[in-house]
Parts: sequence; C-alpha cells; structure tokens
Amino acid sequence: GAFRAWGFQKGGTGEISMAIARSAKHFGAEIITEAPVKKVIIKNGEATGVALENGDEYQADILISGLDPKLTFLKLIDKEELPSDFVQSIKNFRIRGSSGKVNLALDGLPNFTSLPGDGPHLRGAISISPSYNYLERAYDDAKYGNFSQEPYIDIILPSVLDPTMAPPGKHVMSCFVQYAPYDIKGGWDDARRDAFGDTVINTLARFAPNIKDIILNRQVITPHDLEKTFGLTEGNIFQGELSLQQLFSFRPTVKWADYTTPIRNYYQCGSGTHPGGGIT
Repeated sequence: GAFRAWGFQKGGTGEISMAIARSAKHFGAEIITEAPVKKVIIKNGEATGVALENGDEYQADILISGLDPKLTFLKLIDKEELPSDFVQSIKNFRIRGSSGKVNLALDGLPNFTSLPGDGPHLRGAISISPSYNYLERAYDDAKYGNFSQEPYIDIILPSVLDPTMAPPGKHVMSCFVQYAPYDIKGGWDDARRDAFGDTVINTLARFAPNIKDIILNRQVITPHDLEKTFGLTEGNIFQGELSLQQLFSFRPTVKWADYTTPIRNYYQCGSGTHPGGGIT
C-alpha cells in the first residue's frame, strides 16, 4: 500500500472477511453464523465456553471477542466476574455514534462542477467539505441533536476501480456522512431515515448536479441501523470514539491494551482495541 492512501478490496470490503473465512476453513475451522452469543461461561475466573441465545453451549480453551468493549465486557459477562475499577473504565469508554451511510446505485457517473467529466478524481476519495465553517455548521447541528443539514460527505466509487461491482455501464457510490447522532431528537424512524437520505442527495446535487437523474436505488443507514444490524453499540463504526484518551495504550482502557482481559483465556480484538480504528 501507499502511506496515507485508501485501500480498495476487489469485490468489496466484505471479500476481506470471506478471504479470512476461506483460510480458516482450509485449516479446519468451522464457522457458525446466525448464532448470537448470550453469555460467556466463566468458571473460577476462567472463560470455558459460550452459551448461545438458543440454549446451545460450546466449550473452548480460548475465547476471543471481536465485539466492541461495551458488549464484550458489560453484556456477555456478569460484572461480578470483573474488577470494579475495570467495569467502571469500560462504562466510561465513549462510544457515541455520529455518522451514517448512503449507498447509491447509479445509471452513470456523477459529474462534479469542480472537475467535470470522467477522470482520475473519480478513482479516489472525494470529500464534500468546502470550508472550516461548513464543517463547523455540520457539527453544530449534531451538537443540538439533529443530523447535519449540510453534511460532510466522504465519497468513493468502487465500481470505477472494480467493474465487477456493478453491471456494465452502471456504478455504485458509497457515501460516508457526518454528522448523524445516534441519540437524535425524537429518535430514528423511517421518516427520519428518509429525510436524512434526502439531505445527503440534495447536498450531493449542489456539487454534482446530475446525481438525481442517475440514481437507480439508494440505501440509507443510520447509527440505529448500524447498531441493530451489525451489533455496533450506538452505531459507532470504530467500536469507540477515536479520541486521544482512547487510542493506543489507552484502548480500551489502561493496563488492558494488550488484548488480554481480567478473565483468563478470554481475549479481545477489533477496532475497540489497540491501536484503534480499522476493520473489524
């Protein structure tokens, strides 16, 4: 890879997971899906297995949780099994979701007024962030419990790099959007989700006027959807805020940034661990 450059996975980011799964199966691993874990089984301070929501139990010598710290320690384990200061530090771990996602199926390529037509700019990241004041206003909306009326948008067109991700002549556009607070005033519902999607499209149209004419379909994902669908507490895609006091040796908490936990044979991994961010 190149320093400070985005990486694009052929076939989409999900193909990374599939590649790992294929490798694991090659070495004898069995992968079970649609099997939510209810709790971690602990005996004498040692993790010995998991109990599923359907009542099944699996025993194991080593357990590894890729969930966020809140779920890993506050949901799957009784707090009596953990040191009180550790429980408090996990409770204090900041994990507010503040972003949403809009995925678009397009009948062609967007035409940006700043750089019209096709070109290399469509093969990298495109940012809708015209000024510091623009970003400040976007944050102010979220600060008072609303999604941004003029949001910051980070855009990629993966089908330009990998044509297999869309039919010939068609494209997909991925829009990472800030800000969309998890605890929005009045809560998230279908109407609020649609309004959020409309706001993103209207903002895009200011910079790429043809966008509304080429949209074939759209998918709007709110922080609430991220929590419900992917198990990300409060819809935080990084499994915790990327603030200075929660990165590197402080992630998820002091003394426990080496992937171990206070429970023997129970380990943590993912974006909620050292150093922070990335793919889980």
